[in-house]
Amino acid sequence: MRVTIKTMGIPAVIAIALGFAIAEPSHGQDIVYQPINPSFGGNPFNSAHLLGVASAQNKYKDPNAVSSQDPASQFLRTLQSRLLSSLATQITDVIFGENAQDSGVIQFGDQVISFVRGVDSVTLTITNNADGSVTEIIVPLLQDGSDEGSLLAGLGQ
Repeated sequence: MRVTIKTMGIPAVIAIALGFAIAEPSHGQDIVYQPINPSFGGNPFNSAHLLGVASAQNKYKDPNAVSSQDPASQFLRTLQSRLLSSLATQITDVIFGENAQDSGVIQFGDQVISFVRGVDSVTLTITNNADGSVTEIIVPLLQDGSDEGSLLAGLGQ
């Protein structure tokens, strides 16, 4: 007797096919999650692309933003920035330059900047006379080897 699909029936053929499929060894690998965002461990080269996409999708506009494209106002902002930068350079030279002073007061508009040089730091006090606010900044001084040797010699070591 000859065995054919008709004589065996379709359920038997399906059972035999499943038997062969189950008997074969399966091959696979672990599924590993890899984040895309570099903030969460993803590839750091994705950061510029993700920032560009997020910026393109951002529809929020700051209501307090200054968006004046007037050339006169741009010139005024640039001039003010340059003057403040020059003032900051002059103050830095007075406090930390070659002929540094031990203390002093500098007034610019409503701002009063006073400084006192200590042994290991400089204390800056910035007072805004317009609203009375006071900001104090302590800047540590770096010591080079020659000053440290003379300081230790003065302590008897």
